[in-house]
Amino acid sequence: MRWETIRKDTPPRTAPNLGDYDEECAGFSWWEARARLEGLPGGRGLNIAHEAVDRHAASPRASAVALRCVGRDDSVTCVTYADLSRSTARFANVLRTLGIGHGDRVVTLLGRCPELYTVVLGTLKNTSVLCPLFSAFEPDPVAQRVTLSDAKVLVTTAELYRRKVAGRRGGLAALRHVLIVGEGADELPGTVSLAALMADAADTFTIPPTSPNDMALLHFTSGTTGTPKGAVHMHEAAVAHYTSALYALDLHRNDVFWCTADPGWVTGLSYGIVAPLMHGATVVVDEGDYDARRWYRILAEQRVSVWYTAPTALRMLMRTTPRTGPYVPRRGPHHQRRRARTHRAAPAAKRPPGPAPGELLVRTPPRR
Repeated sequence: MRWETIRKDTPPRTAPNLGDYDEECAGFSWWEARARLEGLPGGRGLNIAHEAVDRHAASPRASAVALRCVGRDDSVTCVTYADLSRSTARFANVLRTLGIGHGDRVVTLLGRCPELYTVVLGTLKNTSVLCPLFSAFEPDPVAQRVTLSDAKVLVTTAELYRRKVAGRRGGLAALRHVLIVGEGADELPGTVSLAALMADAADTFTIPPTSPNDMALLHFTSGTTGTPKGAVHMHEAAVAHYTSALYALDLHRNDVFWCTADPGWVTGLSYGIVAPLMHGATVVVDEGDYDARRWYRILAEQRVSVWYTAPTALRMLMRTTPRTGPYVPRRGPHHQRRRARTHRAAPAAKRPPGPAPGELLVRTPPRR
């Protein structure tokens, strides 16, 4: 069935990557899409972490901001591509020191925090396999997925370890190492501080030869209809991640991108971490919980140009947004009052009922 094309009255501020759909489809080639990626130096293969971090760090974009981390207290910390390259190299060296190598599984049980990005990409640099878990899982689903993945390393926080892992640690036969993000490792037998290991690790790392068919990511289904099923993403998936972000998310190198999906699920990892970094964008990392005023404030103050969120979140914002428009951050010592005039797109997993996402959120006040 053919749908009528919706054409806007005013030209976009940024020329879209997908101009004419039919023309692009007619000329599209996966071989050409693959050629947009750099590949490992010396023809040593294809590695997601190299495409997402190291190739930018070795270019003039080394000083560009890769992560803009907004803490629960609204403090903002910026991580450049050069910084991220060094921290991921340190984590890859940590894994090597622990005897973790090619194909070994590393599980994360973390919320949105800067360390998550270091662990994810450092694991991929080491040619190990990253398996993200939803931090809101109860202890049984966590133990089930750690067992099914045959994980050797778990990276989590002290609080999550106490509540969801410690009581079942004895049944996790393959699990060798538990690395604790933040404080608390000294009080938990059988764990070690990630920060302590990182402090002793070198900040350079040469990514080993990586076949495009090597396992990179292991995701699990929700398990609502039975035993969770594992879904494998190979390093070749970088081609699809890059291409779908190019067209569906319309990502450009200078975009400020915010994905609200939880990193424990495929959307939050593929399109919250991997895809935007492959495009050299700046990724907003919000450590806080959902709050309508907070979200509007982040959109405005961080100058988000592409926002990827869920229909449920849009409905929640609809219920809390006054008819006169979205909340405007109040002027304060740490928050400059700004108008979100740069917001370009709001992709969602499914279209919510009622107004389209752009009609709901891109509601800017008139010029004065």
